[in-house]
Amino acid sequence: MLDEYSATNLPNLKSMIAQNYDNVPQSQVPPVRGIGVLTSGGDAPGMNATIRAVARAGAHYGYRVFGVTRGFHGLWKGEIEEITKREVSEKLQRGGTFLMTARSKTFETPEGVLKGAKMCKVFGIDVLVVIGGDGSYRGARDLARIGIPVIGLPGTIDNDIASTEYTIGYDTAMNTAMEAIDKLRDTASSHERCSVIEVMGRRAGYIALNVGIATGAEVVLIPEHPYDFDTDVVKLILDGRNAGKHHYIVIVAEGAGKATDIAERIEEATGIESRPTILGHLQRGGSPTLRDRTMASLMGVHAVECINSGRLNRLVIFKDGRITDVDIEEGLKMTKTISEAEMERAKILS
Repeated sequence: MLDEYSATNLPNLKSMIAQNYDNVPQSQVPPVRGIGVLTSGGDAPGMNATIRAVARAGAHYGYRVFGVTRGFHGLWKGEIEEITKREVSEKLQRGGTFLMTARSKTFETPEGVLKGAKMCKVFGIDVLVVIGGDGSYRGARDLARIGIPVIGLPGTIDNDIASTEYTIGYDTAMNTAMEAIDKLRDTASSHERCSVIEVMGRRAGYIALNVGIATGAEVVLIPEHPYDFDTDVVKLILDGRNAGKHHYIVIVAEGAGKATDIAERIEEATGIESRPTILGHLQRGGSPTLRDRTMASLMGVHAVECINSGRLNRLVIFKDGRITDVDIEEGLKMTKTISEAEMERAKILS
């Protein structure tokens, strides 16, 4: 049935995805009865708290809430079950996502988007809440453009979604990295040693920058700002040694270099024993911090409030100290980066 539906409607789908989807006038929008929720992309601490908030707020306003297992991959495959307030109990403090997440090559195609839209119709999902990063938002936007209303919630440890100042999971990831680096400094201080720690951030250095400030790192390297190895790494370490230091911390975002390579180059240039540490997926795990639990919960409620008031195809954001929302097309056109001034302050503190 789905194959037949896809073959019949694929040309129209391609046309719809190629142009912006215009919202149907409010008077013509059918009433919302069912809300779907999924987590997509990399997992982030606080995703479970967000799902819980959507389920509880949905029940409060009288909606049926459906959990989609394994993100967009599970959506087009129909891995969908109704979830109640009781079923999200004891999820608030847990890391990861109990709905699971997965990458979906199929959903990146017009055929996959069409299958996902069809499954929303099959299960009575009138609005889909998508928790994830920019890639997840683009999948949600494709559904919105063919008539499946969506709400996006920012779930990524990298804090790299341009439309919002804060993303769910970011605070927990930074605290996890900070605690690990504090322990590494303890052992580095017992030797004349340089610890090179690689943190997550393939395209964004927010974790590296803020953790570097919080741990007193001598050097912070991020993908947004090119660096000269001799001037920005070697000289700073040698200046520290000449001033009497006996241990050094270098933090590098994964998009700015590899800890193993940088440690080898530092040791070769300075003669200081250098040890690489890659924190990797350690930063994704663990119970979410108070800030992530609170932000996740309040953003989840805001998503359902958007649905209840008829504001669809929106991204929930944190801006100027409050939770609000923005049109999904507008939000995906936004950009943000780490400024020279922010980097200069970090250097002053190093």
